[in-house]
Amino acid sequence: MLRPRKKYTVHDLQGLKGQRVLTHIHVKSPEEAAAAEEAGVDLMSCSFDSPEAQARLPQLVAAAPNSFLSCATPHGLASPEEAIRVAFRALELGASSVYCSASPFIIEAMARERIPVVGHLGLVPRHVTWTGYRAIGRTVEEATQLYHRMKELENAGAYAAELEVVPHNLARFLSSQTKMLLMSLGSGPGCDTQFLFSDDILGDYDERPPRHAKTYRNFAAEHRRLQQERLAAFREYIADVQEGRFPERGHLVEMEAPFLDEVVRSIGGASPKAAN
Repeated sequence: MLRPRKKYTVHDLQGLKGQRVLTHIHVKSPEEAAAAEEAGVDLMSCSFDSPEAQARLPQLVAAAPNSFLSCATPHGLASPEEAIRVAFRALELGASSVYCSASPFIIEAMARERIPVVGHLGLVPRHVTWTGYRAIGRTVEEATQLYHRMKELENAGAYAAELEVVPHNLARFLSSQTKMLLMSLGSGPGCDTQFLFSDDILGDYDERPPRHAKTYRNFAAEHRRLQQERLAAFREYIADVQEGRFPERGHLVEMEAPFLDEVVRSIGGASPKAAN
């Protein structure tokens, strides 16, 4: 049974830590945002790292007006000032908070301005040259480093952190050691949210889904089917035009013959009947 919809605040989310696991989906279109809200998804995130994504944000907010929506800031923020400017722009357009994979130095500047910030721990795709694509925290040394990085984010003022591809038992321990919300992407059920991308949930691509994801539909096959339907429809249209089946009389507007004859006489042209 769906609960009555309430738009969360950061204060609400902090109060839910340890109470229940929140559902969390990254959406990429107003249609997905509307469906997620209607389905009862707790939290959403979206991109804010390109002009197209920034223009789309108000559409997502309008499609899911009662949902908590975080925006991912562009990679490579050059200064705290730039980060603050980008974050405030996202909030002005309707975002509830911002995600940032930058250093605690950048995050602290935003948090100092009371901007709700989500950091990133574990496997960080933007920093993968340092780690490779793999689980992070399987050794004592790496797990200890992960703990200290978590505390750095917490001390910088982040209210939450995405925890990506970390051993599930370590993730559960880390979640118990921080006041931040830890958002699990492939890090098991012991965190505060379960985070998946809509592309993974919907099967919206042809590649094999990542190990941590679960696919519930096959939109890629549906996209291929629709493309074949487009192709067939366009070919049928071409054939109808070439063979005189389109347009038919029902597609046309016709001028009454006496009026047309009068127009033709007035300009000295040939009768349409004669021309035919």
